[in-house]
Amino acid sequence: MSLSGVCVTAVESRPPGVLGANSASNRGQRPFGARVKAFVALTKPRIIELLLITTVPVMFLAEQGVPDLWLVLATCVGGYLSAGGANALNMYIDRDIDALMERTAQRPLVTGMVTPREGLVFGISLAVISTLWFGLLVNWLSAWLSLGALLFYVVVYTMILKRRTAQNIVWGGIAGCMPVLIGWSAVTNSMSWAAVILFLVIFFWTPPHYWPLSMKVKDDYARVGVPMLPVIASNKVVARQIVIYSWVMVAVSLLLTPLGYTGWFYTAVALAAGGWWLWEAHALQNRAKGGVTGGKLKEMRLFHWSITYVSLLFVAVAVDPFLR
Repeated sequence: MSLSGVCVTAVESRPPGVLGANSASNRGQRPFGARVKAFVALTKPRIIELLLITTVPVMFLAEQGVPDLWLVLATCVGGYLSAGGANALNMYIDRDIDALMERTAQRPLVTGMVTPREGLVFGISLAVISTLWFGLLVNWLSAWLSLGALLFYVVVYTMILKRRTAQNIVWGGIAGCMPVLIGWSAVTNSMSWAAVILFLVIFFWTPPHYWPLSMKVKDDYARVGVPMLPVIASNKVVARQIVIYSWVMVAVSLLLTPLGYTGWFYTAVALAAGGWWLWEAHALQNRAKGGVTGGKLKEMRLFHWSITYVSLLFVAVAVDPFLR
């Protein structure tokens, strides 16, 4: 039996009340407000916040100043719709394993607040609407980039890579890099080496951002057979990979200045934030080498710092044009 079959069988054998809310009568008892919140939850708003953090500053860099604010708003709305559609379709596909993982057990398609059919229709609708939104209100280059990111995340990452290889988050993370290209193309209707460099920053940022979280919840992934790197490798190996990716990420982030896209302010922030990142990455590696496990590994320190790091770096991207 396939992994999906095992997971679905396990879900169906769970006690009533865990997934019993899938019945039509139970759904009818759900308040309208709760249903709306459930559909919003399908879009994973907190993840989309990170995507927008990497989109808007790039628009300032592309404009070398303040871009058209209506264009910024249209790009943000389109980005939210596109990423929300991708996330809803991801939850639809992964609803079997989500039901077995503690971290995802309260997602709307698991609790029954939203039915699988509703989730599928919702995700496809957002995909179509977001593509037309970008094409008609921004430009068609941004529309195709957005659609490409959505399809990559849903098909390549969720359907092909996630349950088959420990490299899932490495290559699947390409979808999360696309907002950088979309932000640049929204302003210029073209591409640039600056956008490519920032794309690569996010590409090399994604694994050391996500692997610490995977280390924390690796038992969940192991239970459902998803081969995240911390599931199949020791903490020592994972920490070494985190350090390698971190050094490459910081080095790539510093390429913008010698190529003439940024000045002293961005460079100072990139050096300071990157230096602190490397300090935390090496500290995690040292704890892993020492055989520390459980809460003493403090892997979530790097996870939380990774969000601060990318926020600081891209704020610097937006501010730098005003100080040159």
